[in-house]
Amino acid sequence: MSTVDQQTLIDIRHLSKNFAVESAIFKRRKDYVQAVSDISFSIQRGQTFGLVGESGCGKTTVGKILVNLIRPSSGEIYFAGRELTAMPDAERRQLCADIQLIFQDPYSSLNPRMRIGDIIAEPIRTNRLLPKAAIEDRVSELLECVGLANYMRNRYPHEFSGGQRQRVGIARALALNPKFIVCDEPVSALDVSIQAQVLNLLADLREQFNLTYLFIAHGLNVVKHVSDQVGVMYLGRMMEIAPKTMLYNEPISPYTQALLSAVPSVDPSQKRERIILAGDVPSPINPPTGCRFSSRCFKKLEICDTVEPQITEVRPGHWCACHLADQ
Repeated sequence: MSTVDQQTLIDIRHLSKNFAVESAIFKRRKDYVQAVSDISFSIQRGQTFGLVGESGCGKTTVGKILVNLIRPSSGEIYFAGRELTAMPDAERRQLCADIQLIFQDPYSSLNPRMRIGDIIAEPIRTNRLLPKAAIEDRVSELLECVGLANYMRNRYPHEFSGGQRQRVGIARALALNPKFIVCDEPVSALDVSIQAQVLNLLADLREQFNLTYLFIAHGLNVVKHVSDQVGVMYLGRMMEIAPKTMLYNEPISPYTQALLSAVPSVDPSQKRERIILAGDVPSPINPPTGCRFSSRCFKKLEICDTVEPQITEVRPGHWCACHLADQ
């Protein structure tokens, strides 16, 4: 029996995912991309966990594993106390209604040959959630929830703006009354003015339906606006986890400090010293033997090149994988 706390909806333990790739030399051997490497974190019911990091750090892979699009190489995932990784496929598919995904691209994620009303109704019909006569009313209700008029249900995706298309994607994600939604960079493809509207909509829906989010994004300023807790990933590893106020005010990991230094300030009088990282991100096929960030770290110690730091609780609720944390 799981020992997961009742207030914890998602609990990830030592999750890893490797992808096999053929070697370029005569294709005689296979290498492995270490997309996600031994990460652990939990998300409380009704909260938003922000997951940030550079492109290729493994954020989206984590989201895809949670919605069962790909299977992990190792590790355990608990959803409401039930271990998803140990479930048979048939039983796990029954939980798909409780775990939904909002895609990054609001255009390519919608079928251009289907009307908006049919796109939103499709998961309801597929899962036989409602009788046929009630589906139309449910679609109208969902359109109203995301701020779209009911008459728009007969339009096609190309007739909408980017922000409106993302609202359709949100309505589709809500169709099965989920408990948990993975938001995979849901505003990165939108204009800045539209981003704020969609973020406010997600916040309102979380309160209205008691939703729990994993919010994946590049921008720390966006994550700060919507998250209760924030996790920072680098090259498949979790570098730091903390409540958002603690992480933004007292970051411990040099990588987190570098990311925060790049966030523009809204107050021109507050000048922030920019930390420029040297070098490129190492290959996930052959990561550094010690700390994953050691080749670019501006505070590197001798031990960083040989010993990989384990994530530990530095202060209550604040976790960090850095040798500097011990000091």
